Amino acid sequence: PQIDCDVKAGKIINPEFIAKCPPGCQDVKYRVYGTDIYASFSSVCNAAIHSGIIDNTGGKILVQKVAGHSGYRGSFSNGVRSLSLPRWRESFLVSEGKPRKGVTYPSTLEYSSSKSTAVKSGNDHVNVPAGDAVRKEYQTSPVPTSATQMATTTPTPTTTTTDPSTTVPQTTTTPATTRTTAAAAKTRPGLHRVRDMAFRGTSTSASNRNIVRHNTGIQRQEPVATFQRAAGSPAHLAMETDSWKPGLSLFDTGFSSKEELNPKPLESISQGNQNCKVDLSFLMDGSWSIGKRRFQLQKRFLSNVAQALGIGSAGPLMGIVQYGDDPSTEFNLKTYASSKEIRNAIEKIQQKGGLSNVGKALSFVNKNFFLDANGNRGGAPNVVVVVVDGWPTDRVEEASRLARESGINIFFVTVEAAAQNEKQNVIELNFVDKAVCRTNGFYSINVPSWFSLHKVVQPLVKRVCDTDRLVCSKTCLNSADIGFVIDGSSSVGTSNFRTVLQFVANISKEFEISDTDTRVGAVQYTYEQRLEFSFDKYSTKEDVLSAIKRISYWSGGTSTGAAISYASEQLFSKSKPNKRKIMILITDGRSYDDVSMPAMEAHRNGVIAYSIGVAWAAPDELEAIATDPVKEHSFFVDEFDNLYRYVNQLIQNICTEFNSQPRN
Repeated sequence: PQIDCDVKAGKIINPEFIAKCPPGCQDVKYRVYGTDIYASFSSVCNAAIHSGIIDNTGGKILVQKVAGHSGYRGSFSNGVRSLSLPRWRESFLVSEGKPRKGVTYPSTLEYSSSKSTAVKSGNDHVNVPAGDAVRKEYQTSPVPTSATQMATTTPTPTTTTTDPSTTVPQTTTTPATTRTTAAAAKTRPGLHRVRDMAFRGTSTSASNRNIVRHNTGIQRQEPVATFQRAAGSPAHLAMETDSWKPGLSLFDTGFSSKEELNPKPLESISQGNQNCKVDLSFLMDGSWSIGKRRFQLQKRFLSNVAQALGIGSAGPLMGIVQYGDDPSTEFNLKTYASSKEIRNAIEKIQQKGGLSNVGKALSFVNKNFFLDANGNRGGAPNVVVVVVDGWPTDRVEEASRLARESGINIFFVTVEAAAQNEKQNVIELNFVDKAVCRTNGFYSINVPSWFSLHKVVQPLVKRVCDTDRLVCSKTCLNSADIGFVIDGSSSVGTSNFRTVLQFVANISKEFEISDTDTRVGAVQYTYEQRLEFSFDKYSTKEDVLSAIKRISYWSGGTSTGAAISYASEQLFSKSKPNKRKIMILITDGRSYDDVSMPAMEAHRNGVIAYSIGVAWAAPDELEAIATDPVKEHSFFVDEFDNLYRYVNQLIQNICTEFNSQPRN
């Protein structure tokens, strides 16, 4: 069967097949991710050209699907530039189009797609509208294929597939012989507004606990609690209008009545609440300190949350991990597809006992829970809600940091927090602030008593469903290591150099900067190179902007190639595995050395390079430095004072490229 140039391996259901590629597939619009082993989001035919199996004239290829990988390395090969990708759920291999001995290959290919697809049948073309059929066949004989199939209304189990080009889940109802699909296409904006830290409201409670918990897991007696609220204190960054408001009783929640969610589940809609597309993991406290009665109250709370969420395959999915000495999964994201099923499952959960090792539980979830095999959808934000009685019996800071860097949004619901006279027994003071995505009150709820827990069901559901506020989810503004490579040669001059630094600062301030979000580093070069500051040097936007302002003008020659190699070694080799590596190079003249080989090596190592030329910069060198497509990664201005005009364009291109790449 023949396939088109834009067909991606992930759209073909067959695990192994032989197909014929047409001429003309060697084009940058047919994107390829990886080298030798390719992410299934890649164009099959252009990947075959990249691997050298065929050339631009087309030909037969053998494709074999294999497991997903944690990273795909981009490279330039056979005239095709492949891109790097941190992670994808499925891979494929391409080889010469000869049948393997003992293997029978399909004469028709089965397709999974939500878009209008041109189906080839010999010389015939049939347009299949979106939503009519998931399985489509490329016929090898000229027999017309019906473009639509009647959808059955018989209730059937639901499964979820993901279209990685939009990162939006699609719900598929599967009867005996037909499949129908409905996709709620909701695209992300190309550019997100930066959210700085804001005021943080805190809450504490005091209780007459007769037994103090050290690391023993001894059950506490019933509390007589009074709920007290500490005044919010301003953070060092300005509060924006969408920041979480301090100074409210948590049981007023800060919501008006019109904002409250309807607690009734959407059971009649098998897709679930489509306004709340999140993948949720609840960490429930099974330690002995909580006691049997409180454990039942916790189960009731989780059951009510499941009902209020409206669980479904196109809405929120939910799993539960119980922790004590060690964590264990009660059920994962794909186990149940409705609130009713989850409520029944929660009722059957038995208490594990042991300590309250929250840090160990967060590590477990980060490594084991949000996997494709467990129902992780990729396009939906990952959220962990930790319910903890009092305080953890281990440290949470490091485990939380690693989870946040993986894009997991961590919420804490702390019940009966340590009173002032109990804080000496807490292993890690301020453990909530060290764990959550932002210390602005949005990610933490403190409840004075287990008997008040039902009052925070609606506030919690409101927050986890507010996907625009889930700032630990990966966006173009919080998931990069950005290295500026700055020309400090004599031709620039002191005044123009300050203009360049202002340009660098204007770009940097648009990103969300912290040790777990975007990080910034800088190199200045002449004949020699100097590391101004590394990625791990500064962890706040304020510190980064101050460091940029302090860079002193060097003056000298122009060895741009050596500077690229230096930046690769001193900056990007130390980049975190889950960060996008972005190099922004600014120069005003032709280099004294070769730039193409160092740039190619940087591209091969996954660096996305932007080149900014001023005045006498050489266009051929700017193009050699820039990542393909060059027109989106290379800019030229006639004088330094015009650099500011490209700040927004550069950031928009960074975000457009980020949003065009698959993420899971």
